[in-house]
Amino acid sequence: MAEHNAEHNESAAYPVGLRLAGRRVVVLGGGQVAQRRLPALIAAGADVLLISPSVTPSVEAMADAGELRWEPRRYRDGDLDGAWYALISTDDPEANRAASAEAEARRVWAVRSDDADAATAWTPATGRSEGVTVAVLTGRDPRRSAAVRDAIVEGLRDGSLTAPHFRSRPATGHVALVGGGPGDPDLITVRGRRLLAGADVVIADRLGPRDLLDELPPHVEVIDAAKIPYGRFMAQEAINNALIEHARAGKSVVRLKGGDPYVFGRGMEEAQALAEHGIPCTVVPGISSTISVPGAAGIPVTHRGVAHEFTVVSGHVAPDDPRSLVDWEAVARLRGTLVLLMSVENIGAIAGTLVRHGRAAGTPVAVVQEGTTAAQRRVDATLATVAERVKAEGIRPPAVIVVGDVVTVGTGR
Repeated sequence: MAEHNAEHNESAAYPVGLRLAGRRVVVLGGGQVAQRRLPALIAAGADVLLISPSVTPSVEAMADAGELRWEPRRYRDGDLDGAWYALISTDDPEANRAASAEAEARRVWAVRSDDADAATAWTPATGRSEGVTVAVLTGRDPRRSAAVRDAIVEGLRDGSLTAPHFRSRPATGHVALVGGGPGDPDLITVRGRRLLAGADVVIADRLGPRDLLDELPPHVEVIDAAKIPYGRFMAQEAINNALIEHARAGKSVVRLKGGDPYVFGRGMEEAQALAEHGIPCTVVPGISSTISVPGAAGIPVTHRGVAHEFTVVSGHVAPDDPRSLVDWEAVARLRGTLVLLMSVENIGAIAGTLVRHGRAAGTPVAVVQEGTTAAQRRVDATLATVAERVKAEGIRPPAVIVVGDVVTVGTGR
């Protein structure tokens, strides 16, 4: 008979995924180890029996919520009867040894938090991303296991590590409306970046994070939304048709938009058009320039004792234009921060209207052009001077204009 090698190392461990749904798992000890491991066992659908005289408040909350059964007592022989898996993590070394011996006798796979060499199973460093579970074992170096796990999961999440899906392509593809954030490519969400990395077609706005497009594989078709031919169609209708056409061809399509798809981004029009044609659509929120650009320029849109509100207004239509939907008189009466988007062209008329309806002419104003990018610049003024300052400084879109006392909070002015 071959001699059993008692020295466990990474080559001695056989990795396997346990399907514990509905199966008994016994956890001995209710401290920090159990608190870390229990959520994954619960998520796996295990029938968890926790045995411990005392538990942490978080573990007690799991028991109170009915996610596990807790017997407030010490371990005794026979507790592992019927178990498929055991986590042994009490602060009593003798109880741990006895429970480990029972697990060996009953052929129950058991993890020992106090003595990995005495265990019959090891807990890998695990992480999850979009249906993929990553489990890493590096023997006696758990910190390295965690570091490798983190690197893989982060790569999957941000799209820097990709693996193709090998399922057959459906007849109809899918569209993701992705908010790309204010411009800095690092400010796209993790989910947005992952979807972008897996796209077949990307239809991008001018204000989207352009640097991300350079990272796409060469097979990805990148379409500039501003250059889609639209003939007798409106530009937006032509974009909708392009989304539908590529999705119907079975492709994974990302509509990459600046900021957030639903903040003056016409994202709902695109989502409605896709719904009318039965095309699945995912909306991925983005970091809006309304708060991120002022923040990048050192301006908090709210500040204790200065502003308890902030209002976002689109200024692409002048105040005296009959198409305007903004109640400028009401806006002028507000005491908080006013954030203006798409307002560079009409800032003179907007500032004059605000002053005419009661906002002080000396109210501080900051204009932040191309916020969060390497080309960011800030110009300060007041409502009385902002129009001439914008002209003199050659400010051009995209720019976010902030009106209110918060403009001077971080400047000491």
